[in-house]
Amino acid sequence: MKKFLLLVGAAAMLMACGSKIPQTFSESDELPAIYPDYVNVTVPVNITPLTFEMDGPADEMVARLSAGGEEVVCGGKKVQPDADDWNRLAEKAKGDAIKVEVFVENDEQWTLYKPFNIYVSPDSIDPYISYRLISPSYVTYEELTISQRCLENYDESVVYDNMLCSEGANGQCINCHNYQQYNPDRMQFHARQNLGGTVIAYDGNIQKINMTNDSILSAGVYPTWHPWLKLIVYSTNKTSQTFHSVDPNKIEVFDTESDLIAYDVEKNEVTNIENDSTELECFPFWAPDGKTLYYCSAHFEYKDTIDKGKEFTTRTEEVKYNLYKKSFNPETMQFGPRQLVFAADSLDKSATLPRISPDGRYLMFTLAKAGVFHIWHHDADLWMMDLQTGKVRNMEEINSPDTEGYHSWSSNGRWVVFSSRRYDGNYTRPFFAHIDSNGKASKPFELPCADPDYHRQFLKCYNIPEFMHGPVTISPQRFASVMKQEAKQVKYVGRLQK
Repeated sequence: MKKFLLLVGAAAMLMACGSKIPQTFSESDELPAIYPDYVNVTVPVNITPLTFEMDGPADEMVARLSAGGEEVVCGGKKVQPDADDWNRLAEKAKGDAIKVEVFVENDEQWTLYKPFNIYVSPDSIDPYISYRLISPSYVTYEELTISQRCLENYDESVVYDNMLCSEGANGQCINCHNYQQYNPDRMQFHARQNLGGTVIAYDGNIQKINMTNDSILSAGVYPTWHPWLKLIVYSTNKTSQTFHSVDPNKIEVFDTESDLIAYDVEKNEVTNIENDSTELECFPFWAPDGKTLYYCSAHFEYKDTIDKGKEFTTRTEEVKYNLYKKSFNPETMQFGPRQLVFAADSLDKSATLPRISPDGRYLMFTLAKAGVFHIWHHDADLWMMDLQTGKVRNMEEINSPDTEGYHSWSSNGRWVVFSSRRYDGNYTRPFFAHIDSNGKASKPFELPCADPDYHRQFLKCYNIPEFMHGPVTISPQRFASVMKQEAKQVKYVGRLQK
């Protein structure tokens, strides 16, 4: 290391948050080990300030962030830039980068680490995301919420609290919030067990729907709104789970049966659209043109007459999901036959969660060894198919040695958010990555928090992150009052009605 004296010159404008650059320090050729790891990430111009701390010993630290002749100096145990200062720097760095220099003091000796960049993309990001917050355990699953977070600041609020309709031993479980074209005024979520039903909010009108019927397996589970029609396609699932004592994948969640149904919100009608008893259809997703429905399905035939759950448990490694699509005519409301999109089983793998970019070019999905519930599979990675060329590749630039699971595209198609267990193998956290016009992703960054240590202390998982154009304004109490009402029974029809 070299020792030298720093003479501090005046920048075009100096903004500070109570700290000064040390005058004497040693210089290191190594990048600073910071948490969260924001070294050389790409962020949207409208993201909230990135805060960080040293991931190791540090009696004190000071960081200088500079761009376009302006700089911010922050220090203490944690680097937490002021929002106004950060926004000015981000605007200056748009299309370029914020340079970050980190000084660390240990035993009264200061070290300047190798500078790094935070690249600022001019591509903005949707201002909100929503997600389920749930413990990584089947024991306390009732203590969960659907919550929403502003990405332009640190504000978080509850959309619906599961405990509002749980009554002692009569618990409730909410899942699978989904929006029509990122519109928070057009959403749905499902509740199982006590006071169960599907809640659908559409431009201020809120209904609780009983979607169960003798002609379908279950109420709707995994949903996808049509881009403009009042039509939601769901999978219906008979879901079970097993628990492992030695397998690294602690829980195996699986479907002994699953089909696809379509629900007409306006007519309150539901119908089967895929219900082959030897196929396990799941995770539907509409293409942005509204003329193609993607989903995954695994071929599985039961061999014995024993309980299906018991047989399935012994054969879970055999279950390989492929990706399919069905054409759809919005005028006649009719679906075409299924077509194979990606044969994951030919690679001895299983593909789930197909998600199409808003421009219709890219299909992102998760790939693991077997099964459907990849959020519990440590080998699960994100993969991408170019629908123009048919080429498929592992998204190595954003994957980690641990789980990458649920994922969603931003409305402009330039960002993805996904859940990852990369830090500890137990808790999923939201990560974001920029996607360029060639489908290449930047280094992902973790959801910024006011306190950089927040996620290390937060004992909940983020599940099903979804982008939104704004916040849900319906109160949790209003949702709860609807949930406590009698559900409106759907009508089953043999086919979709024009």
